[in-house]
Amino acid sequence: MKSYTNIILTIAYILIGSILCANGCGKKNTVTDFNAYTEEIRQWQTNRTTQIQREDGWLSLAGLFWLKDGENFIGTDPSNAVVFPVGSTQAKAGIIILHNGNLTIIAEREAKIRYQDSAFTRMKLTSDESGEAQPTILTTNSLSFYAIKRGDRFGIRVKDKNNPVLKNFKGLNFFPIDSAWRIVAIYKPYPEPKIIEVASIIRTVDTDTCPGAVIFQIDGRTCSLDVTTDPGTRELFVMFTDETTGKETYGNGRQLNTAPPDEKGKVILDFNKAFNWPCAYTPYATCPIPPKQNHIPVRIEAGEKNYPGATDNVH
Repeated sequence: MKSYTNIILTIAYILIGSILCANGCGKKNTVTDFNAYTEEIRQWQTNRTTQIQREDGWLSLAGLFWLKDGENFIGTDPSNAVVFPVGSTQAKAGIIILHNGNLTIIAEREAKIRYQDSAFTRMKLTSDESGEAQPTILTTNSLSFYAIKRGDRFGIRVKDKNNPVLKNFKGLNFFPIDSAWRIVAIYKPYPEPKIIEVASIIRTVDTDTCPGAVIFQIDGRTCSLDVTTDPGTRELFVMFTDETTGKETYGNGRQLNTAPPDEKGKVILDFNKAFNWPCAYTPYATCPIPPKQNHIPVRIEAGEKNYPGATDNVH
């Protein structure tokens, strides 16, 4: 019954959006100084490229290993549960123990594993979903590693400053800058925030709170995208697929951040700033998949394209 109600509400919002869009939303050039706008997007692209190739960024990911209950050996030996890159540390660098949802690491002294630059032999670990500001990040030589939790599974994510994928960075590809893809949309909050299910590439399903939708027109089509927000901010986050998905752009869609709606509910969707999920660059990320209702039935020829350095094992 709740799902049926949400469908009715969505249809109603689309109809309302069609009326509102008659007063100004849709695919049109809202830029008065094209040169300044072009420079803004070029700077965004430069910042995006810099972010991707940071030594602790997504291209530094060198492994993701799911833990079993009990003892999980770590080190460069291939028999370990967590296998570090060859030559990065000891063959047997320690043990991570998973027990009743709690993580403890026992490190070999010779491995020189550190936390905040201090060596240790035993400590508890917090994951990235523990409620702490960040997970316990450990380092040894060029490596850093930490625990993640997805669903009811715990894993260890490994980063390497010397990762060949990072060293051989191919740059990023973007569609030509086109101010026509800077679209005015209308934000319509739902009467009550709805809970949406969001699947991931590792086959988990999480829920997220959706406070409303952005409604806009492209080539005479009225489109509606559910949005989410982070706690403590009014900025909107949009995940979407379109008719370029799996062709010129990453197969699991892209994402977009927007400023909060203005006093009239208007939102700027600048698809020139659409960007890829981390999974476009590495098989060791655990990205969400945009919900089906967030498919745009046209080609969004703006923003980031497929990563030119992607390999066959990238999701």
